[in-house]
Amino acid sequence: MSSVVIGIDPGSRFTGYGIVEYVGNTPNYLGSGCIKTGDGDLASKLKIIYDGVYSLIEQFHPTAMAVEETFLSKNVQSTVKLSEARASAIVAGANLGLSVFEYTPMQIKQAVVGYGWAEKEQVQYMVKRILRLSGNPQADAADGLACALCHCFTNQITTAMGKDVADTSSIHGRLQNKFK
Repeated sequence: MSSVVIGIDPGSRFTGYGIVEYVGNTPNYLGSGCIKTGDGDLASKLKIIYDGVYSLIEQFHPTAMAVEETFLSKNVQSTVKLSEARASAIVAGANLGLSVFEYTPMQIKQAVVGYGWAEKEQVQYMVKRILRLSGNPQADAADGLACALCHCFTNQITTAMGKDVADTSSIHGRLQNKFK
Protein backbone atom coordinates (compact mmCIF):
# COMPACT_ATOMS: atom_id res chain seq x y z
CA MET A 1 0.00 0.00 0.00
CA SER A 2 1.21 3.50 -0.83
CA SER A 3 0.56 6.88 0.73
CA VAL A 4 1.80 10.36 -0.08
CA VAL A 5 2.50 12.80 2.76
CA ILE A 6 3.27 16.50 2.56
CA GLY A 7 5.37 17.79 5.43
CA ILE A 8 5.37 21.48 6.32
CA ASP A 9 7.97 23.44 8.29
CA PRO A 10 6.12 26.75 8.68
CA GLY A 11 7.77 30.15 8.71
CA SER A 12 6.65 33.69 7.94
CA ARG A 13 9.57 34.26 5.53
CA PHE A 14 10.39 30.70 4.44
CA THR A 15 8.00 27.77 4.66
CA GLY A 16 9.77 24.51 3.96
CA TYR A 17 7.93 21.60 2.43
CA GLY A 18 8.68 18.01 1.57
CA ILE A 19 6.62 15.39 -0.21
CA VAL A 20 7.29 11.73 0.49
CA GLU A 21 5.60 8.63 -0.88
CA TYR A 22 5.59 5.71 1.51
CA VAL A 23 5.40 2.35 -0.29
CA GLY A 24 5.37 -0.62 2.07
CA ASN A 25 8.24 0.16 4.43
CA THR A 26 10.14 2.37 2.01
CA PRO A 27 9.92 6.18 1.90
CA ASN A 28 10.54 7.71 -1.52
CA TYR A 29 11.35 11.33 -2.27
CA LEU A 30 8.83 13.11 -4.52
CA GLY A 31 9.79 16.74 -4.02
CA SER A 32 10.82 19.48 -1.64
CA GLY A 33 11.55 23.15 -1.50
CA CYS A 34 10.76 26.42 0.14
CA ILE A 35 7.89 28.86 -0.25
CA LYS A 36 9.45 32.32 -0.02
CA THR A 37 7.10 35.11 1.03
CA GLY A 38 9.25 38.16 0.34
CA ASP A 39 8.87 41.53 2.01
CA GLY A 40 5.12 42.14 1.72
CA ASP A 41 2.62 42.83 4.46
CA LEU A 42 1.35 40.01 6.68
CA ALA A 43 -1.81 39.33 4.66
CA SER A 44 0.22 39.03 1.44
CA LYS A 45 2.70 36.65 3.08
CA LEU A 46 -0.05 34.42 4.46
CA LYS A 47 -1.73 34.32 1.03
CA ILE A 48 1.55 33.28 -0.60
CA ILE A 49 1.90 30.43 1.92
CA TYR A 50 -1.71 29.36 1.48
CA ASP A 51 -1.52 29.47 -2.34
CA GLY A 52 1.83 27.67 -2.38
CA VAL A 53 0.68 24.82 -0.13
CA TYR A 54 -2.65 24.58 -1.98
CA SER A 55 -0.81 24.29 -5.31
CA LEU A 56 1.52 21.59 -3.97
CA ILE A 57 -1.43 19.57 -2.70
CA GLU A 58 -3.15 19.83 -6.08
CA GLN A 59 0.07 18.77 -7.83
CA PHE A 60 1.08 15.81 -5.63
CA HIS A 61 -2.31 14.63 -4.24
CA PRO A 62 -1.07 13.71 -0.76
CA THR A 63 -3.26 11.64 1.52
CA ALA A 64 -2.10 13.46 4.68
CA MET A 65 -0.37 16.62 5.85
CA ALA A 66 2.17 16.70 8.67
CA VAL A 67 2.91 20.10 10.20
CA GLU A 68 5.54 21.06 12.73
CA GLU A 69 4.00 22.50 15.88
CA THR A 70 4.85 26.02 16.95
CA PHE A 71 7.55 26.22 19.59
CA LEU A 72 7.42 29.02 22.10
CA SER A 73 10.28 31.44 21.72
CA LYS A 74 11.26 34.32 23.95
CA ASN A 75 10.17 36.68 21.18
CA VAL A 76 6.36 36.69 21.31
CA GLN A 77 6.09 38.42 17.92
CA SER A 78 8.11 35.63 16.27
CA THR A 79 5.90 32.98 17.87
CA VAL A 80 2.74 34.74 16.67
CA LYS A 81 4.06 35.11 13.09
CA LEU A 82 5.10 31.46 13.04
CA SER A 83 1.65 30.43 14.28
CA GLU A 84 -0.04 32.50 11.58
CA ALA A 85 2.11 30.95 8.84
CA ARG A 86 1.34 27.53 10.25
CA ALA A 87 -2.40 28.24 10.27
CA SER A 88 -2.28 29.38 6.65
CA ALA A 89 -0.74 26.06 5.59
CA ILE A 90 -3.16 24.04 7.73
CA VAL A 91 -6.19 25.80 6.22
CA ALA A 92 -4.93 25.02 2.70
CA GLY A 93 -4.74 21.33 3.62
CA ALA A 94 -8.08 21.33 5.40
CA ASN A 95 -9.79 23.07 2.46
CA LEU A 96 -8.63 20.25 0.20
CA GLY A 97 -9.86 17.57 2.61
CA LEU A 98 -6.54 16.40 4.03
CA SER A 99 -6.18 15.03 7.52
CA VAL A 100 -3.67 17.29 9.25
CA PHE A 101 -1.25 15.85 11.81
CA GLU A 102 0.94 17.83 14.19
CA TYR A 103 4.38 16.90 15.51
CA THR A 104 6.69 18.76 17.86
CA PRO A 105 10.21 19.57 16.69
CA MET A 106 11.47 17.03 19.24
CA GLN A 107 9.19 14.27 17.90
CA ILE A 108 10.35 14.96 14.35
CA LYS A 109 14.04 14.89 15.28
CA GLN A 110 13.56 11.74 17.37
CA ALA A 111 11.82 9.96 14.47
CA VAL A 112 14.40 10.93 11.85
CA VAL A 113 17.69 11.23 13.75
CA GLY A 114 16.97 9.16 16.86
CA TYR A 115 17.74 12.11 19.12
CA GLY A 116 15.22 14.84 19.99
CA TRP A 117 17.83 17.56 20.43
CA ALA A 118 19.53 16.97 17.05
CA GLU A 119 21.03 19.91 15.18
CA LYS A 120 19.74 21.06 11.76
CA GLU A 121 22.79 19.56 10.03
CA GLN A 122 22.05 16.16 11.56
CA VAL A 123 18.45 16.33 10.33
CA GLN A 124 19.65 17.26 6.83
CA TYR A 125 22.14 14.39 6.81
CA MET A 126 19.60 11.78 7.96
CA VAL A 127 16.93 12.99 5.52
CA LYS A 128 19.54 12.64 2.76
CA ARG A 129 20.38 9.09 3.91
CA ILE A 130 16.81 7.89 4.48
CA LEU A 131 15.58 9.18 1.12
CA ARG A 132 18.78 8.25 -0.74
CA LEU A 133 19.36 11.79 -2.04
CA SER A 134 22.56 12.79 -3.79
CA GLY A 135 23.05 15.86 -1.58
CA ASN A 136 21.71 17.57 1.51
CA PRO A 137 18.41 19.36 0.91
CA GLN A 138 18.16 23.04 1.86
CA ALA A 139 17.55 23.39 5.64
CA ASP A 140 13.85 24.39 5.51
CA ALA A 141 13.12 21.76 2.84
CA ALA A 142 14.92 19.13 4.96
CA ASP A 143 12.71 20.07 7.91
CA GLY A 144 9.59 19.68 5.74
CA LEU A 145 10.83 16.27 4.55
CA ALA A 146 11.66 15.27 8.13
CA CYS A 147 8.13 16.19 9.19
CA ALA A 148 6.66 14.03 6.40
CA LEU A 149 8.99 11.15 7.36
CA CYS A 150 7.99 11.49 11.01
CA HIS A 151 4.37 11.03 10.02
CA CYS A 152 5.19 8.02 7.83
CA PHE A 153 7.15 6.34 10.63
CA THR A 154 4.50 7.20 13.24
CA ASN A 155 1.76 5.87 10.99
CA GLN A 156 3.70 2.65 10.41
CA ILE A 157 4.17 2.09 14.16
CA THR A 158 0.59 2.92 15.15
CA THR A 159 -0.76 0.71 12.36
CA ALA A 160 1.42 -2.17 13.57
CA MET A 161 0.00 -1.61 17.05
CA GLY A 162 -3.52 -1.80 15.66
CA LYS A 163 -4.26 1.87 16.33
CA ASP A 164 -5.30 4.69 14.07
CA VAL A 165 -2.73 7.49 13.85
CA ALA A 166 -5.65 9.94 13.62
CA ASP A 167 -6.50 9.08 17.22
CA THR A 168 -3.06 10.14 18.39
CA SER A 169 -1.91 13.18 16.45
CA SER A 170 -4.51 14.49 14.02
CA ILE A 171 -6.26 17.76 14.67
CA HIS A 172 -9.34 16.20 13.08
CA GLY A 173 -8.97 13.00 15.09
CA ARG A 174 -8.63 14.84 18.39
CA LEU A 175 -11.71 16.94 17.66
CA GLN A 176 -13.72 13.85 16.71
CA ASN A 177 -12.69 12.10 19.91
CA LYS A 178 -13.50 15.16 22.01
CA PHE A 179 -17.10 15.25 20.81
CA LYS A 180 -17.83 11.47 20.96
